[in-house]
Amino acid sequence: MLASSIAASGIAVLASGIAVLGSSIAASGIAALARSGGPAQAPVASRFMADAPLKRLWRYAANRRRAVVVASTYSVLNRLFDLAPPFLIGMAVDIVVREESSLVADVFGVTNLLHQLFVLGAVNAVIWALESSFQYLFQIRWRGLAQDIQHDARLDAWRHIQTLDMAWFEDRSTGGLLAILNDDVNQLERFLDRGANDILQTATTVIAVGLSFLILAPQVAPLAFLPVPLIVWGSFRFQRKLEPRYLEVRERAGDLATSFANDLGGIATIKAFGAHEREVERIRVESARYRDSNAAAIRVSSAFVPLIPWRSCWASPRRWCLAAG
Repeated sequence: MLASSIAASGIAVLASGIAVLGSSIAASGIAALARSGGPAQAPVASRFMADAPLKRLWRYAANRRRAVVVASTYSVLNRLFDLAPPFLIGMAVDIVVREESSLVADVFGVTNLLHQLFVLGAVNAVIWALESSFQYLFQIRWRGLAQDIQHDARLDAWRHIQTLDMAWFEDRSTGGLLAILNDDVNQLERFLDRGANDILQTATTVIAVGLSFLILAPQVAPLAFLPVPLIVWGSFRFQRKLEPRYLEVRERAGDLATSFANDLGGIATIKAFGAHEREVERIRVESARYRDSNAAAIRVSSAFVPLIPWRSCWASPRRWCLAAG
């Protein structure tokens, strides 16, 4: 049950991360603007990015892959050391029960019970020091990498926008372009700052706990992971449901930004004709649409993780029946 719950959480984090990343990149069209040859190619690029957002991001960050590998290594090592305390507790119990025949005695050659506990305490201190060190390192690396890629994406998008024909701008709103260059690029930065590390660490937890099950309790391990295929299917189905909702949220944000930009550009006219309340009402309508779109996306995303335990519980009786048989 523990293994399946951890696996469910890991897949949930992975799928939700892909959903948010895919929706933010595909909706914004950052890479479509930066890499495509013109407006006719942008929808194709956007569809491609929606299908494989992580792969697209990996290609885009080709010149920073070494930094990605280093940051990923720190994240994995941090999680491995973070998983060590439960094993240390087991080793402490092993010392009390087996005394001179414990694992600590076999590895370190210390037979005295008190000395074994001292050795275990020293190992625990080293592990916690390493865990804290790698946490500091991965935070510095991921945050710096997020800022660098955010900077590159913003410049690439702006550079390409300036090369497009004037006819392309006729079908685009100023607010939509501002949302691309600001809000969507910031969303990408937030994913790299937190989401990438969360995906890596949860995947590390799933693999480490799964290997522990296979080594320590091989009879139970296959049963514990029986619900995983169902969880995978449900998770990526939720991902497909989330992407169009976040796309609508982004479009509403662009409409709202356009309204603000138009009003600021025509503030003299608004004041001259006393149209303050009319413009407030127009902004209220746009803001309400944005709020409603966000609420629809929140309802789906909020139901995403709570449904995972139900899938695990649904499969639990079958695991118990198989174990009893």
